[in-house]
Amino acid sequence: MAQAWDFFSSPLNLAKITPPEMSFAVTSDYAADTKMYPGMIITYKISPLLGIKMNWMTEITHVADKQYFVDEQRFGPYALWHHQHHFKEIKGGIQMNDILHYAIPYGSIGTIANKVFVGKEVKKIFAFREKAIEMLFGVYKG
Repeated sequence: MAQAWDFFSSPLNLAKITPPEMSFAVTSDYAADTKMYPGMIITYKISPLLGIKMNWMTEITHVADKQYFVDEQRFGPYALWHHQHHFKEIKGGIQMNDILHYAIPYGSIGTIANKVFVGKEVKKIFAFREKAIEMLFGVYKG
């Protein structure tokens, strides 16, 4: 549990589990050993679409040591971004579950964009993340 929690507690590790084509980079000035805490603000540069660079700012709003944490967008590409990360020790390993609520701006145009493109991209990002985590920590063989 400690190894997984330590990995996810460092904002600098997020780039390691984000698709390279997003050119994700943490721009906050944190040391490698900085661990998240409630109220922590993290800034990023991302290129989610056509290589266009965007700024993104999230706040770590809740942390329960080795159980869960929540990040919420304060500024960025979404109208809403609320992302929960839950950790549970299970026989032979750790189970991690993401719960994501997001919304796209721009009213009905955003709704159409989400159905046509954004929703698929979000699923692709989380599929990449799952594979990256498996590469880092292995897969439970039950």
